Amino acid sequence: MSLFFFLRVVFSFTMFGNLFEEDYSTVSNNQYGKGKKLKSKVLEPPAPREFTNLSGIRNQGGTCYLNSLLQTLHFTPEFREALFSLGPEELGLFEDKDKPDAKVRIIPLQLQRLFAQLLLLDQEAASTTDLTDSFGWTSNEEMRQHDVQELNRILFSALETSLVGTSGHDLINRLYHGTIVNQIVCKECKNVSERQEDFLDLTVAVKNVSGLEDALWNMYVEEEVFDCDNLYHCGTCDRLVKAAKLAKLRKLPPFLTVSLLRFNFDFVKCERYKETSCYKFPLRINLKPFCEQSELDDLEYIYDLFSVIIHKGGCYGGHYHVYIKDVDHLGNWQFQEEKSKPDVNLKHPQNEEEIDHPLMILKAILLQEENNLIPVDQLGQKLLKKIGISWNKKYRKQHGPLRKFLQLHSQIFLLSADESTVRLLKNGSLLAETDFQSNDQQIFKTLPPESPGLNNSISCPHWFDINDSKVQPIREKDIEQQFQGKESAYMLFYRKSQLQRPPEARANPRYGVPCHLLNEMDAANIELQTKRAECDSANNTLELHLHLGPQYHFFNGALHPVVSQTESVWDLTFDKRKTLGDLRQSIFQLLEFWEGDMVLSVAKLVPAGLHIYQTLDGDELTLCETEIADGEDIFVWNGVEVGGVHIQTGIDCEPLLLNVLHLDTSSEGEKCRQVIESPHVFPSNAEVGTVLTALAIPAGVIFINSAGCPGRESWTAVPKEDMRKTFREQGLRNGSSVLIRDSHDDNSLLTEEEKWVTSMNEIDWLHVKNLCQLESEEKQVKIAATVNTVVFDIRIKAIKELKLMKELADNSCLRPIDRNGKLLCPVPDSYTLKEAELKMGSSLGLCLGKAPSSSQLFLFFAMGSDVQPGTEMEIIVEETVSVRDCLKLMLEKSGLQGDAWHLRKMDWCYEAGEPLCEEDATLKELLLCSGDTLLLIEGQLPPPGFLKVPIWWYQLQGPSGHWEGHQDQTNCTSFWGRARRAASSQGVPGNEPAEVSLLYLVDIEISEDATLAELKSQKIKCYVTQYYFVSLIIREYKLGRRIEICLEPLQKGENLGPQDVLLRTQMRIPGERTYAPALDLVWDAAQGRTPGSLRQRVADFYCLPVEKIEIAKYFPEKFEWLPISSWNQQITKRKKKKKQDCLQGAPYYLKDGDTIGVKNLLVDDDDDFSTIRDDIGKEKQKQLALGKRKSREALHEQSSNILSSAEMPARPRAPEASLSIHVGSFR
Repeated sequence: MSLFFFLRVVFSFTMFGNLFEEDYSTVSNNQYGKGKKLKSKVLEPPAPREFTNLSGIRNQGGTCYLNSLLQTLHFTPEFREALFSLGPEELGLFEDKDKPDAKVRIIPLQLQRLFAQLLLLDQEAASTTDLTDSFGWTSNEEMRQHDVQELNRILFSALETSLVGTSGHDLINRLYHGTIVNQIVCKECKNVSERQEDFLDLTVAVKNVSGLEDALWNMYVEEEVFDCDNLYHCGTCDRLVKAAKLAKLRKLPPFLTVSLLRFNFDFVKCERYKETSCYKFPLRINLKPFCEQSELDDLEYIYDLFSVIIHKGGCYGGHYHVYIKDVDHLGNWQFQEEKSKPDVNLKHPQNEEEIDHPLMILKAILLQEENNLIPVDQLGQKLLKKIGISWNKKYRKQHGPLRKFLQLHSQIFLLSADESTVRLLKNGSLLAETDFQSNDQQIFKTLPPESPGLNNSISCPHWFDINDSKVQPIREKDIEQQFQGKESAYMLFYRKSQLQRPPEARANPRYGVPCHLLNEMDAANIELQTKRAECDSANNTLELHLHLGPQYHFFNGALHPVVSQTESVWDLTFDKRKTLGDLRQSIFQLLEFWEGDMVLSVAKLVPAGLHIYQTLDGDELTLCETEIADGEDIFVWNGVEVGGVHIQTGIDCEPLLLNVLHLDTSSEGEKCRQVIESPHVFPSNAEVGTVLTALAIPAGVIFINSAGCPGRESWTAVPKEDMRKTFREQGLRNGSSVLIRDSHDDNSLLTEEEKWVTSMNEIDWLHVKNLCQLESEEKQVKIAATVNTVVFDIRIKAIKELKLMKELADNSCLRPIDRNGKLLCPVPDSYTLKEAELKMGSSLGLCLGKAPSSSQLFLFFAMGSDVQPGTEMEIIVEETVSVRDCLKLMLEKSGLQGDAWHLRKMDWCYEAGEPLCEEDATLKELLLCSGDTLLLIEGQLPPPGFLKVPIWWYQLQGPSGHWEGHQDQTNCTSFWGRARRAASSQGVPGNEPAEVSLLYLVDIEISEDATLAELKSQKIKCYVTQYYFVSLIIREYKLGRRIEICLEPLQKGENLGPQDVLLRTQMRIPGERTYAPALDLVWDAAQGRTPGSLRQRVADFYCLPVEKIEIAKYFPEKFEWLPISSWNQQITKRKKKKKQDCLQGAPYYLKDGDTIGVKNLLVDDDDDFSTIRDDIGKEKQKQLALGKRKSREALHEQSSNILSSAEMPARPRAPEASLSIHVGSFR
């Protein structure tokens, strides 16, 4: 009897994998602009091609290896044109890819479209998203690093499979296939024994080899001799004889791919390493000495190098880019010329050091910008394009960050208030114009136009460095720099020198492209041009608010509308590239009633009203040059008066709205105890004494209090000699308070007002609590501070005000307290509050023990994966300590013994993340930071390259508790170590007579390269006599470190097709709220993934009319049934409903092993699918959620002893939602 095992594989993904090294140094931290108005920015289309006229490929996060290989294939014209020659009649159409019967070869189609975009679409970089989707890759796969040599073989294999049955079935073999013959020659009888091997690429050694020719000589010229103790058994002689073994190249392909074995394994250190020694390879190579046949013409053996894929980094990560020879001269070959060093001239500093100085380069960039103004993040990008390297890589070590460099040179560069834009000052631009214009003309120089002749192509080959989106020209001699080092050649691509390109293909990107792709690219270019024009128009318009002078009057120190704001303000959209005179003329045309002179002034709404700041002069200046911002308020008037009142303009007389407090005076002239607070408006340049005049108080004392100063001591009396100072000189601003009292008044008013003043400024304090377990008079104190206050000063003040021992100054630290009362990582004494990211009003705990130094890490750790808040332990370790030593320290501190433990880092959702596998790596190398939480997990990690896979047994249990299906199981009972019994909620729902159990069998360690057949042989035989495993490598199933495998016995074998879905169906028992035992049903999804298709299959299975059944999918984790309705079959006109019909998408996500409930409407007309067990399960979930909420409330109540009653109450943490990734079937 044979058994078939259904394997249910639970995948576990990490949200972020190891990324390739990418440069994001030009990305600004200031993601959101600051200003009074945020303009909705038009979504910008892709940037056009750069001066090289070649398109790069955007990196999806870790796909630089794919980009380099795709560019190599694209610049192999014979490959590209052979792919283009396959038409839709052979490959199919994109529109038919969702049809079940259509054969659409999606990968070749996507490659065709990508190559057409690289040739014809006017964009800086193409996208490979559609191509990787056709590969079946997820975003996780696109962020994971891979080997380009491995990708080359896999991609060719996928193409061969995709092109079966087409005229391009031999495309790969025709271009890349070669053969090697291995021979053994008997020295006695001269008999030759040979074996032929096929290859698509040659793999050559790098270690202890000087170069490619040396490696080929060792492989295909040198003979291996069998003699002495190592004799060869000759079949002809029938005895051991001396012999010679040799290999030769028998057939050479048109294109030769060479893979360099840069990565090796050190058996002494037991680790991988990259071979960075010098390895030379020629631009042209003669393969005749390495071939079996040498009678042909020498030109048949000569190959020219046309592509070098380069790897930068180590064996565990890095970055790929490619040097490519433009065979068809499709690109514009310009480059930065080397220039000799002239004599140093003070007037024209043209020596190399000054030209390379960042000050000169930034000046040159700003001089080329409109109005010498540019966003800071765009400045970094233009610097990268101009010199070919980012600011962080070239200048950060010497000059610091870009923004800091601009701030230090404030005499030349002017940063905006939010540091998002930078402008070149006028004096700086004049200086730069004379100093740099002559330099800039000589730094970048274009080669003279080339002649189309063949001689020029040979003497001056066009090479480009294509690094993802960036394409730059290089010289042929630059290839020599990739012979050695961490950035060195990894794959070489040669083409036969006899392969000649037709003249019409030269500099003609449309050559060989099919008509339908030409039309598609032409339409896409027109659409891009339209979008760029719209974007350019949208980005060069300003929204202006015109305030009309005749509709305003001057009142209470500022301008106010006579009628309403709506009638007094007109909105105008205007092109900022036009001049101020054009704007004035447009306003004249809008205001036909205007008479006399028209003056335009920049105004601003302040708390007191509208105020005029600056008059706009110079009709020949553009709006950009006048520095008019988007959303600016423009006041239109005669420049002198408004409503007969002379108007003062400028920032000096800006109106201030102040809160004035004084005692009320009764009708008899006696002062009441009631305080009057009234707003008053004063010009900024008015004297402080005018407050008394405005309130008709003959004499008195003025106290001022700025809105930012807390406490009673913030009230400061203005001396008599300062009464003539202006409000601005006294530091008053909008919202400041002024207190007036007679010189005969006592301090009662000030005392009464103290509480009001301090309550306004509660946020300028920090609460420090005594957590040193030492008695003190105060439990907590409030320490005044600013964002620049040093933590050490706060700690010393807290010790003094808490009246604790002075010895604590050397043995204490401050630790932030979160909203749940948990103590966080100690704050170093040298930090300011801004550097420590502490907000005003937050709470700190004064604790015993020193804060960690700059070379130490403060870590939380706990045992197990179920960590309750507040139960973590703490430890301080050096950042250079290894993972193994850190584990020992944590085990020692927690009192645990044994070697069967390992560490995992807690992830962002408070669950055990990936294990720290590299036990010899330091915590610093693994990027651990202070405040991270590590988990002590029992169990040793498998060796590198191995997986530890738990095996479970899945079977139904009958009503008597015995296992169903097999009788002889006595030998199995002892083998199963423990059982995980799940009620119907976890398996087959509602079946009272039977329960579902998962029995744990064993943990096995198996190599990632092992096959499933080898997994079978791991002694999980029990009573099982045969396994239906196939010989596929486990790695191909993408099994991760948290994988578990469940085996299920079936009564008979099943031959499942690639589109078949295995479902468990249960017929509902009428009137009992339960189900009959489950039956397996195979549904062929190729016939359609719609609800109607599944209903028809279920009806046929149970021999019932399709209109007399109802079906529903069971969600065991929720104890819920979701009915599968076919209502959308009635909608035929709405084509967009097609995707929603797919049951393998939302909301059903139907997959292998799902449970389907079936209801026979002939005998059961109840609408409910649920069972009694579902009700019990939902009630248990409800009680569990209630218990968790009570435990959180209890924890919050416990932490309230630490938190001050004056603080905001802690909000309970929202329940974490699990991350679900639905993986389709790949059989």
